[in-house]
Amino acid sequence: MTTPDPSPFAQRRQRFLDGMAAGAAVIPAARHSQHHADVEHRFRQDSDFWYLTGFDEANAVALLLGHRDEERFVLFVEPRDPQAETWNGHRWGTEGAVERFGADVAHPLGDLPTLLPRYLDGAEAIAFRIGQPGQQTLQARVLEAWAEQLEQRPRRGHAAARLVDPTVLLHRQRLIKDAHELERLREAARIAAEAHELARQAVRPGIAEYDVQALLEHYFLAAGAREAGYPPIVAGGGNACILHYTSNRERLRNGDLLLIDAGCSLMDYYNSDITRTFPVNGCFSGEQRELYTLTLAAQQAALERVSPGATAEQVHGQAVEVLVKGLCELGLLRGDPQGIIERGDYRHLYPHRTGHWLGLDVHDVGAYRLGEHPVVLEPGMVLTVEPGLYVGDLLAVPEGQPPIEARWKGIGIRIEDDVVVTAEGAEVLSAAAAKDTAAMEER
Repeated sequence: MTTPDPSPFAQRRQRFLDGMAAGAAVIPAARHSQHHADVEHRFRQDSDFWYLTGFDEANAVALLLGHRDEERFVLFVEPRDPQAETWNGHRWGTEGAVERFGADVAHPLGDLPTLLPRYLDGAEAIAFRIGQPGQQTLQARVLEAWAEQLEQRPRRGHAAARLVDPTVLLHRQRLIKDAHELERLREAARIAAEAHELARQAVRPGIAEYDVQALLEHYFLAAGAREAGYPPIVAGGGNACILHYTSNRERLRNGDLLLIDAGCSLMDYYNSDITRTFPVNGCFSGEQRELYTLTLAAQQAALERVSPGATAEQVHGQAVEVLVKGLCELGLLRGDPQGIIERGDYRHLYPHRTGHWLGLDVHDVGAYRLGEHPVVLEPGMVLTVEPGLYVGDLLAVPEGQPPIEARWKGIGIRIEDDVVVTAEGAEVLSAAAAKDTAAMEER
């Protein structure tokens, strides 16, 4: 069996340990999640645990011990067991944890209750995230070990002074992607962009949304991805006005647009997230063309705003400015564009933000604001840029805005790319998926 290159994980652990100083962190792996009865979902490792270890088995626990000179990375893992492995597949066991994944020492998971207090002894702080689903037993053991330290402090003279959340440090670290992560994100974007190109060429009136979904997911697997990064959205016609539409059961109709929001997840969990919208029959109607051209202009303006020193809020604001001005010119909004923006009177047509962080999670970790201040973009941050327009009947038209004419209704458009902030500006990772108006009409 293959294992990931341990070097990037070792470098991340060292950066994390440097940030913790003399603290001790307890980071649990994911547990198996039950789908129904005795059937489990396919295992998906916890992103924080994977980021620090590269170990892809359930129920493990990693200790990162900044207060120790040796044994700073300790893994507790399920031991080798031929009977269990016959049913559920290979385990690396304690030897593999050391030899393949770089642990300084590894123990069977059953030894955790006995050994955890010893490893936490002497730490200035204990880093453990309280309230994690499925980790109640481990949480109790961490708190018991800390309580024992506090109880013995009058005699021993020391105990961890506080319990802290490791994700404050860890998620700040994960927000800035290292060189290895950027290469993996480029690969995820490449595969997804190729799948989108294939899907556009295959679409014809009369095929089903699920036919397109099947094509996308087949290509992801054939290209070496683990799976789709999220349930693909394949939304024909008015279905595109449902932001998280995933039933994908209807036939594609002549004259409608098709919105496809789909990305893949690699074997090491890095994701892509791309959206394209195009006419099912290869030809925009007048209204469709007007709204598509406007959405594309808004996205281009937002992409140009991505650079070091800018903020995600400014990227969003740039897209909103272009959309609102264009909607006023088309008669879908009425009034002073700045006043419309300040009142939010455009949100029945554009109700979401223009993007999110992207990485090991599709909606990746990292703050967007620090108190009153938006987070400033830095090289290595990866985000999506995805303005859209959704002209339907679900959201009420704000007072003072014009009623929507029938000719506009049922048009849903989103254009989404994956973007990394660079020292010079930005790199669009998903640029291989065409989006200009002429390309959307090619078959």
